[in-house]
Amino acid sequence: MAKSQSWSGEWALITGASSGIGQSFAHELASRGMHLVLVARSSQKLIMLAEQLERDYRIKAEAITADLSLIEAPRHIYDECRKRGIRVDMLINNAGFATHGRFEQVDGVRQQEEIILNVLAVMNMSHLFLPGMLQRHSGTVINVSSTAAFQPDPYMAVYGATKSFVLSFTEALYEENRDRGVRFLALCPGATETAFFDVVNAKEASVGRRDTPEHVVQAALRALESGRTYVVPGWQNYSLAQLSRFLPRKRLLGIVGNLLRPRRQDEIVRN
Repeated sequence: MAKSQSWSGEWALITGASSGIGQSFAHELASRGMHLVLVARSSQKLIMLAEQLERDYRIKAEAITADLSLIEAPRHIYDECRKRGIRVDMLINNAGFATHGRFEQVDGVRQQEEIILNVLAVMNMSHLFLPGMLQRHSGTVINVSSTAAFQPDPYMAVYGATKSFVLSFTEALYEENRDRGVRFLALCPGATETAFFDVVNAKEASVGRRDTPEHVVQAALRALESGRTYVVPGWQNYSLAQLSRFLPRKRLLGIVGNLLRPRRQDEIVRN
């Protein structure tokens, strides 16, 4: 893709950076000259990735190990950035996980963690880092939602609800801040070739042809540079996301329920 903006010398913070979409963001932004704060639970993978990025792109890369399913994690990350003298210019809230199965059969504690990570962490990270961006009248926040945000998702009820929050929250903050120098974008990918589906091993949890993380990241940055509020990478995913505009909600629920209904023992998927 044409790199119309480099962000050279600025800092991007990426959660869920050790694999998948987060790792692809890291490589793409490093190629544009951005320094990186990489956040994930896996310390060893983060350190190896940071060393590779510094070597390949001649940028600075800092690793912060944190589990964002813990409520105190966003404050720890923010304080660690301040301690290291890092000014975050771009925040990418990418970390998230899904549960799949009948609601009452999925572990309740895991569903609480799902809400903390997918909703509270996104809100708290944005709340912590936005004021500094507003003071500088410059900054970017990309929140990773999903095509699951556009309709209720039977058998992934909590996941779909959390991603609907992310989409609504991000578009609301876009409007609040569009004249204040800070850009917001909701990235809503469909099924993507990441570790997200490794654990679940259930084809019904992955709807449609899987995209590549690299294509998803490129679509996000193009949408950001064109001033959009949200983007659904891939025309098939975009078309599916618009079904809620044309079909009665009850009929759409039946279609989605048939697609996502478990064919095997309920499991949990996490990225």
